[in-house]
Amino acid sequence: MLRITELKLPLNHAADALRPAICQRLGIADGDLLDFTIFRRGYDARKKSAISLIYTLDCTLRDEAAILAKLADDKHVGPTPDTSYKFVAHAPAGLAERPLIIGMGPCGFMAGLLLAQMGFKPIILERGKIVRERTKDTWDLWRKHNLHPESNVQFGEGGAGTFSDGKLYSQIKDPQFHGRKVLEEFVKAGAPEEILYVSKPHIGTFRLVKMVENIRHKITELGGEIRFESKVERLLVDNGQITGVELASGEQLRSRHVVLAVGHSARDTFQMVHDCGVYVEAKPFSIGFRVEHPQTLIDHARFGPNAGNEILGAADYKLVHHCKNGRAAYSFCMCPGGQVVAATSEPGRVVTNGMSQYSRAERNANAALVVEVRPEDFPGDYRRNPLLGIDFQRQWESAAFVAGGGNYDAPAQKVGDFLAGRPSQAQGSVEPSYQPGVHWTDLAQCVPPYVIEALREAIPAFDRQIRGFAMADAVLTGVETRTSSPIRIKRGPDFQSINTRGLYPAGEGAGYAGGILSAGVDGIKVAEAVARDMLRPA
Repeated sequence: MLRITELKLPLNHAADALRPAICQRLGIADGDLLDFTIFRRGYDARKKSAISLIYTLDCTLRDEAAILAKLADDKHVGPTPDTSYKFVAHAPAGLAERPLIIGMGPCGFMAGLLLAQMGFKPIILERGKIVRERTKDTWDLWRKHNLHPESNVQFGEGGAGTFSDGKLYSQIKDPQFHGRKVLEEFVKAGAPEEILYVSKPHIGTFRLVKMVENIRHKITELGGEIRFESKVERLLVDNGQITGVELASGEQLRSRHVVLAVGHSARDTFQMVHDCGVYVEAKPFSIGFRVEHPQTLIDHARFGPNAGNEILGAADYKLVHHCKNGRAAYSFCMCPGGQVVAATSEPGRVVTNGMSQYSRAERNANAALVVEVRPEDFPGDYRRNPLLGIDFQRQWESAAFVAGGGNYDAPAQKVGDFLAGRPSQAQGSVEPSYQPGVHWTDLAQCVPPYVIEALREAIPAFDRQIRGFAMADAVLTGVETRTSSPIRIKRGPDFQSINTRGLYPAGEGAGYAGGILSAGVDGIKVAEAVARDMLRPA
């Protein structure tokens, strides 16, 4: 097959316009084009009145060699790369050892699925509940202010990504097309097929729930085992080699291959790993607030007269500003047509996140507006105690709990008041979506002063890129602290901990991913490393 990249057509092109456009681009007759498929479809919205769709197409031709020879100097035409997944190993019959995976988020379940497909019969240990029970517990916080510390937005089947926009794009380098494997498995599990070709695929929370359930069933059908409400309390290590884990129940499971895929909020697990002597280091992350605008404002700012176009859908944005105080302020995890949600996992603390359904049809757009923090900002010596970033997060989450009224309502402030340095008294035209509710106040008490300083400089700068971004009635809700893990569990080129053989730190919690797709890709890489090592002669 032959691949064409960067083929541009008008946004509202006719349904049958692709075939003649391909023939014209290649300089061939219609009869020489036997078939074609869309590999990727994006858009160019730099000129709002003339938005273009940009296609990557795979074509079957009557004489491919002749076309390639004729267009040898065309960088946008070439052979279609092989994106099919190749398994690196297969378990031999009678293999006694079973790999253990801690965590059933995107990294954990993709590692588990891949190991199961290769015949290694993994055991996955998840501290939380199955996804539908977990959903009920999460709604209990959102509707009734009741937090379940082991079953919430952070903990349970599907991981934190289940209650998100379900974004499935990433900027990671992926020369082996592992991301394609992730997307293909998601489609098999019930995700819409369009995620294979749209440039910014997403699924949405409700569809993610069913997809995660189907992946679980597939793992067990292939001989894997998944244990819920099974919290790992201790790693068993002998002379630098992991030999298994001990559960909260006291049960011990033996294995010399353990994948640690616990997500960015498993703070007690981070402490346990550190206490067991595994090398851990502090890393930067970011904190700030969620900002909400009317989705129609973002649509018109990004798409102009094409706002509301069905192909474009709800508009998103990505913003960054380098501030005078040396900090970078930026938007993160933008959720078009979504809502701000309560995402705490610990009593007495408030944490926000954003989520959307597949339709992205809610009235508000929301995104995190965050500012980078560095290990040097943490109180104490982070070199002696690499977990100080957790204490730093907790400090501001506790402050937000108090500022919100002490009942899991979130502190909120209108953008106009925030920029003017005065507390908000009531909402304006933008209704906050955060559940269980908000308490109007001054957010300056909820994050460090340099974060406030940076955001007060950045928001007007963002308004110059998206007209209306600094609207007085837009809503800021605090706090966003879980942008990424506050630690890195350092690993070597073999994907094993640098000082604990057989332990494979993986995904967001270990500091090696940032989002559903990159976490899934990391799960595949780690599963491949486990499979290779399990078959290596003793």
